[in-house]
Amino acid sequence: MTEDALTRIAEALERLRPPPARTPEWADAEAFVWHADPDRLDPVPRVNRVELPLLLGIDRSRDTLLQNTRQFAAGLPANNALLWGARGMGKSSLVKAVHAAVAAETPGLVLVEMQREDLPSIARLLTLLRAAPARVILFCDDLSFSHDDQHYKSLKAVLDGGVEGRPENVVFYATSNRRHLMPRDMIENERSSAINPSEAVEEKVSLSDRFGLWLGFHPCSQDEYLDMIRGYCEAYGVDVDDETMRAEAIEWQATRGARSGRVAWQFFTDLAGRHGVRI
Repeated sequence: MTEDALTRIAEALERLRPPPARTPEWADAEAFVWHADPDRLDPVPRVNRVELPLLLGIDRSRDTLLQNTRQFAAGLPANNALLWGARGMGKSSLVKAVHAAVAAETPGLVLVEMQREDLPSIARLLTLLRAAPARVILFCDDLSFSHDDQHYKSLKAVLDGGVEGRPENVVFYATSNRRHLMPRDMIENERSSAINPSEAVEEKVSLSDRFGLWLGFHPCSQDEYLDMIRGYCEAYGVDVDDETMRAEAIEWQATRGARSGRVAWQFFTDLAGRHGVRI
């Protein structure tokens, strides 16, 4: 093969290669969303979040994550955090609210959200974030893995085990309904089918060990549920009789078959709409 042919092949392959991710204007937004193929960070003009004082019934998790984030924003040691537990209890809301509270105290703290499906590209994302002139909370919502899912290996390497390790200016926060990020039947299948059951299970559940903070979220009581709604009413100026609100809120949660922060917000949305209040 001639040198000209090799040159043409090399140029054709170069054209096929996706362009490197464009460095975003970090001052343009306080939050970004990562997209792979092609790699890019899109700014978020307005973050969808609830203010920190409105998140009730999760005081211990709130205080722990707030302190960890303040340490990180100040350039001090901080842990990766896994927020796990009951659905609808404010895990992702807490991450976004804590980011807003700490960013107001310490400018230059950025939130970057990535989807679970994009985990294979996390090494490329961290290369981009390593050079960022900002402290970055890398956030993955609803993180979990199925029995044939290999994405967890990409995450294990960058959280703790890679040669480069996690960049000093990045901390990783994730939410999940599962404490060990794997379904129970997946763990049981590993135990029953592997040559060395304990080693097979350890490989998968050890991912959660990469998180220095495990913050548990549990179903709320009826009093906490009603307090959440009262807090929303006060914050947004919805004037309603407490007995009426209580009766309607209890009926709402009974029809849903669940009681959580998400259900409280959904009831309040309906209540505010009926009272002509914009939120």
